[in-house]
Amino acid sequence: MNTKVIKRNGTKEKFDAGKISVAIFKAAKEVYPHAQAQTIAEAALPLVLDEIRKHSAGPIAIEDIQDIVEEMLMITGFAQVAKAYIIYRKYREEIRFAKEKLGIRDELKLSLNAISLLKERYLLKNDARATCETPKEMFARVAKTVAKAERNFSAKEESFYCEKFYETMTSLEFLPNSPTLMNAGTSLGQLSACFVLPVEDSIAKIFDTLKAMALIHQSGGGTGFSFSRLRPKDDLVSSTKGTASGPVSFIEVFDAATKVIKQGGKRRGANMGILRCDHPDIFEFIETKSSREMLQNFNISVGITDAFMEAVKKDREFSLINPRTKKETKRIKARTLFSLITLSAWRCADPGLIFLDRINRTHPLKNLGTIEATNPCGEIPLLPYESCNLGSINLSKFVKKEKVDWQALAETVALGVRFLDNTIEVNKFPLKEIEAISRNNRKIGLGVMGFADMLIRLRIPYNSKEAIEFARCCMRFIRRASVNASMQLAKERGVFTHWKHSAYAKTNLRLRNATLNSIAPTGSISIIASASSGIEPLFALSFLRNCLEGTKLLETNPLFEEIAREEGIYSKRLVNRIRTCATLKDIGRIPKILKSLFVTTFDISTLDHLRIQAAFQEFTDNAVSKTVNLPYEATIDDIRTIYRKAYEMKLKGITVYRYASKKEQVLYALPQKEDPATHIRATSDFDGGCFNVNCSL
Repeated sequence: MNTKVIKRNGTKEKFDAGKISVAIFKAAKEVYPHAQAQTIAEAALPLVLDEIRKHSAGPIAIEDIQDIVEEMLMITGFAQVAKAYIIYRKYREEIRFAKEKLGIRDELKLSLNAISLLKERYLLKNDARATCETPKEMFARVAKTVAKAERNFSAKEESFYCEKFYETMTSLEFLPNSPTLMNAGTSLGQLSACFVLPVEDSIAKIFDTLKAMALIHQSGGGTGFSFSRLRPKDDLVSSTKGTASGPVSFIEVFDAATKVIKQGGKRRGANMGILRCDHPDIFEFIETKSSREMLQNFNISVGITDAFMEAVKKDREFSLINPRTKKETKRIKARTLFSLITLSAWRCADPGLIFLDRINRTHPLKNLGTIEATNPCGEIPLLPYESCNLGSINLSKFVKKEKVDWQALAETVALGVRFLDNTIEVNKFPLKEIEAISRNNRKIGLGVMGFADMLIRLRIPYNSKEAIEFARCCMRFIRRASVNASMQLAKERGVFTHWKHSAYAKTNLRLRNATLNSIAPTGSISIIASASSGIEPLFALSFLRNCLEGTKLLETNPLFEEIAREEGIYSKRLVNRIRTCATLKDIGRIPKILKSLFVTTFDISTLDHLRIQAAFQEFTDNAVSKTVNLPYEATIDDIRTIYRKAYEMKLKGITVYRYASKKEQVLYALPQKEDPATHIRATSDFDGGCFNVNCSL
């Protein structure tokens, strides 16, 4: 039909019969199996089109089209389908009303929670604090800014890549880290998410670092620190002949400063605090979060060495070393310290472990210095003053008819590598020291989200040998494609400045970037993309989310709805039942295929959690951020086993979270005695993966 459709906002677009067919099909699927719903849609569409031709010689309003669809379904005897269509139309009307209440025009048909999050943190505001751009305009702003980097090499490519960047973001196939979405094209212009700052053993340098942290948090970045160089508590301060207050006291100062600096005015600050296992104050450090409500703006990790793990394995003593004198202060039983670490992790989810020797053995720039710290969630180990830009590919978008579109995935990997390299070119770094080393090393971290969704679309259970092998296959492919893309950029733009100092120089592997891949938690961007978080399994299939200033929105995993309809078992009653359950295994009358595919985090053994992480780590040159979520009943021995296995499986770091081990978390499964309408509820920050409140990046 050669006519125009008048949209609700008054604009006109070309008539698309396919959209009507899809709408009828979706309504029919509420009532009939997949194949029959398709037949109904194919039969009803010609009747609807004939009626539209009778009623309209010119442009037709979208509401009139919907009225005709309802009428034709009733006339042709599909009353139940018509009812489902009316209900769905009413639901879409309520969603539109909610978005209008937010004051956001959504051309991309994002989820309501995505729109709420975008308004709160990402979309630009004017001086009156009113939102002044749409999600589509945000992506256009980002694409235009990042594509400007092409001018430094070949100006003729700028418009081409501007369009490509825009397409891959609006399709939600790839999204960069939050600071890029927030700050690209603004006066702030700081695009990096991850920073590591040095903490040297002097008051002046400590507070220089504190100032740098404030600037980074203000621009939306997160910071990591090693406090291992600070002299221990009660050690000599030679200039005053007094005594040192120790690392923990200074971490508390950094934590207090973070409380009053909201990242970019849009989100709370995030930090990683690390102390080596051989520091004399390690016991106080470990107990800080378990015994006191301290360091609420810090994740903390113990920097673990091979020597320590060997001592734990053989039940030997281990030396604590004063970093000022480099002399032994005490010998302890390694297993005593390891037991304290696991006890604290059981109590409050901190500390995690960072395996320092493994990180430095595999670091391609070990000749430039030693890595002592990571970003707040552990996926980016960095040298002092280094920064890193992250981006994640939405893997679920690359499954077509239960098969992976490897060619499309390779093209998106190449585009993602180019995008992230461009961000280094156009970035406005917060400090000259950060700019210098970041430009010289050009580290990027291209990762993934939607892995659990991808497995479901491929009909592969998350907790299966097939999933582990597929994880290795998928990440190996992404790694290879990333290396090829960086090699191509090196041909166009040259290798990174410090390439001659890198491990790549020995084999003449000419790369544009010192590192290429990392697996981030993808908290906020997975909400925007409506994807499962990072490589995490699903946590809950249905829950009530608190958003829109107290409004409760029922969310059910869309893939569950889709496959449940295909199996002919979908119903509102079923959704209400799964809303009160963290797992499907105890619900009867559900096909085995659904129970095997829609496993949640507590259905998965700790070993399978670790195996998935190890599979991705094998082909990731940075690190992998993944949380082993544990039920409340998990024991200290469980965590001890996880931490030992993580080291044996050659991970670079490990984090656990025992349910309800913190007073606040982003998802709650309430006791059965509570109101059934609120059995499982989530905050606006819950992304479907880790529910530790400190996994905000």
